[in-house]
Amino acid sequence: MAISVFGGATAKKPDNGAALIKETTTHTFVADVIEVSRKVPVIVDFWAPWCGPCRQLTPILEKLVKAARGAVRLVKMNIDEHPEVAGQLGVQSIPAVFAFKNGQPVDGFMGALPEGQVKAFIQRLTGPGAGEAPGLEEAKALFDDGDVGGAAALYAAILQADPENVGAVGGLARCYIAAGDLDRAEQTLALVPPAKQNSEAYLGAKAALELAKKAGTNEDIAALEKAVLADAGDWESRFKLALALNARGQREQAMDHLMEIVRRDRAWNGDAARKQLIEFFEAWGPKDPLTQAGRQRLSSLLFA
Repeated sequence: MAISVFGGATAKKPDNGAALIKETTTHTFVADVIEVSRKVPVIVDFWAPWCGPCRQLTPILEKLVKAARGAVRLVKMNIDEHPEVAGQLGVQSIPAVFAFKNGQPVDGFMGALPEGQVKAFIQRLTGPGAGEAPGLEEAKALFDDGDVGGAAALYAAILQADPENVGAVGGLARCYIAAGDLDRAEQTLALVPPAKQNSEAYLGAKAALELAKKAGTNEDIAALEKAVLADAGDWESRFKLALALNARGQREQAMDHLMEIVRRDRAWNGDAARKQLIEFFEAWGPKDPLTQAGRQRLSSLLFA
């Protein structure tokens, strides 16, 4: 499981790099690692100047520790100059990484791992969501309250400080979608590099963009509602009504219409209603209460 360094509620106020990352010696190890770990997790990176894999791993550790914004510390120890502690811990090859909590080693690994695995290692120490950039929760709250302009301004400010913040990119794209500017939304999502396009924030915004394209902007909700009232089995009108309602933020009503199609004619149009519900859930995100309730309802219908 990969840690997201972009989301969560446990982040502390950002520290400067010197406070988060430091070199230690045999004499200062207890103060730098053991004592500090009683307050915050400490990662110890045992390295040496001649070690090629160390030169690959250490920048990754530094980057992720800085991104965690105070939820964890990094202490580096040159084993050529200070071999005693590494020997006591049984280090036989480097790079070797140990995590300390409450004065004790609790986790570790040997060798230069890929960034994703290092993120997972840090998540085990800090819990999900460590390192959220200031403003993401506030921006989402503004968006949810209908202040799209305020949310967009805050997301843009976050991106000024952290251009690779996928959570802010996804949020800004959703603002453009809500404003009907689908081209700008697409351009914004294009800023996310391929390596980060498996993040929840990106995938959710991408799904929301595809839904917006599919729904269009010219559907007459009143006419569609009239058609459904006149013929409850007019699945085509009901399906279009669901898309239009979702595009206007009436998500629960949109879901209800698709559930009705699944309940009464599951196979209609190649299982289109069920597939559309899945797209809704992807766009809303797995943690959204409506997604969770909708998945339960859909499962009940499909396996009744």
